[in-house]
Amino acid sequence: MTLRPQRGSFDSMISDHYIDIVEDLAHPLSGAERYERLLTAIRQSIPCDAIALLQLHDDYLRPVAFFGLNPETAGRRFVLSQHPRLAHILTSRSIVRFESDSDMPDPYDGLVQTVDGELHVHDCMGVSIYIDEQPWGVITLDAMRPGQFDDVPPQAQLSAITLTRAVITVAQHIQKLEQRLVHGSEVTAGLSRDVVKNEIIGSSTAMKQLLEEIDTVAKTPLTVLIQGETGVGKEIIAQHLHLRSDRAEQAMVQINCAALPETLAEAELFGHTKGAFTGATEARSGRFELADGGTLLLDEVGEIPLALQAKLLRALQEGEIQRVGSDDIIKVDVRILAATNRDLKAEVKAGRFRADLYHRLSVFPITIPTLQQRGNDVLLLAENFLERDQFRLNIKKLILSHEAKQALLNYDWPGNVRELEHLLSRAALKAKIHQHDSDIIHIDTDNLGLDHALPTAITTVDEKVKQTPKGLSLKLSIDGFQRQLIIEALAKNHGNVSAAARQLSVHRSNLLRLMKRLGIHQAEPKTTVYRA
Repeated sequence: MTLRPQRGSFDSMISDHYIDIVEDLAHPLSGAERYERLLTAIRQSIPCDAIALLQLHDDYLRPVAFFGLNPETAGRRFVLSQHPRLAHILTSRSIVRFESDSDMPDPYDGLVQTVDGELHVHDCMGVSIYIDEQPWGVITLDAMRPGQFDDVPPQAQLSAITLTRAVITVAQHIQKLEQRLVHGSEVTAGLSRDVVKNEIIGSSTAMKQLLEEIDTVAKTPLTVLIQGETGVGKEIIAQHLHLRSDRAEQAMVQINCAALPETLAEAELFGHTKGAFTGATEARSGRFELADGGTLLLDEVGEIPLALQAKLLRALQEGEIQRVGSDDIIKVDVRILAATNRDLKAEVKAGRFRADLYHRLSVFPITIPTLQQRGNDVLLLAENFLERDQFRLNIKKLILSHEAKQALLNYDWPGNVRELEHLLSRAALKAKIHQHDSDIIHIDTDNLGLDHALPTAITTVDEKVKQTPKGLSLKLSIDGFQRQLIIEALAKNHGNVSAAARQLSVHRSNLLRLMKRLGIHQAEPKTTVYRA
């Protein structure tokens, strides 16, 4: 029988919360839900304005649950060498308190849910979490009133933290058990790394579905065709497929098919013998041989010349290759991942891609959503890039203004994640120049330099909607109004798209995409059919 302290004491409150959480662990909750319940219990025991649980990954801490911080904080990754407070907490095995006038920069400046987002004078406390004598992460607590944690007896703090460590330990063991049940075996050392060269960041429905597809196919030997627009992160998805596969401990070899000269493409893929062609001064292994036992990523696979596609098909079907200049057959065991931003079905119809090779590559197709389809993920990604740029640009803290966040959400991102990354780096540098005397650099819309898609049309569309027939959808009304504005702008500028884009205060590329969606052709302004 479990003995519990008398009700009414501080220790009894903590014990009650702890037992409730342990009982919750038996229910089918996600890891995030378990940790949120844990933080709620701690807040009830130790009143605070902000609390966060951060898990250690390699050399940085990742927020897994928090209260009192902006939602986009989930996208931040706190590198320990850049955040001395967090590093100090992690290396200490006891509770750490920071004086309100501590000169150590606070990792949450600009991220707390206050009027101006700044912490100012406050009380800060943190504790490390170790499991099996290995550092797991930290819990941080912040209060806006200096000395607020003085009201909590040290013994009560210690009891709460001890029980917290126990809860997380239990949660981790349950998570490992769930992994065994799902995968049928222990996760290997290679697969246990949640972080690769680039982490997948996002909580949108589209990204959750993508991650489910990755988990479904990763441990199989099936060939995966990774499809998506330029800049969505196809290489990152390939890395995650490899690291979650049974080949995670073997090499992952990548080749950019678009960068291969047609005369050397075969040798690059399959290798060559000495003297096979001019310049072949020694024998060399191709990418298939280098990837033997592991994974081969054929990036931009749609660019492979037709003449080579038949030999590639044989290698995929039979697992056999021949070096250029040799008649010997070499057997290879390679898991194929292929990536492309082309519509390979259309390429097959156009005769530029073999149908049999397409079907062999698309055993399990995965389509990566565009950044525009990912909703609020743009802010999570933005926070991640800003945390990185702080160190690269020697800035203590980079923060997006509310207006800048809205601008990022409203933009349609033709260049996807890559465009967001580069845009924020430029914006950070611009903001730094104008705010060089400030510790916290705020990025505003002026720094972003984005032209928003038809802002005037959106603000005046209400009047047009009132004139539409009853029952006509809002989307159709807006599309019709936008279409009319674009056609009029094109007509006024004699069909010049660039001039029309300037008149509508929108990027030319965005206008072209909108014209395509609305079915507007550049020749259309020459007629007066729509006006009539």
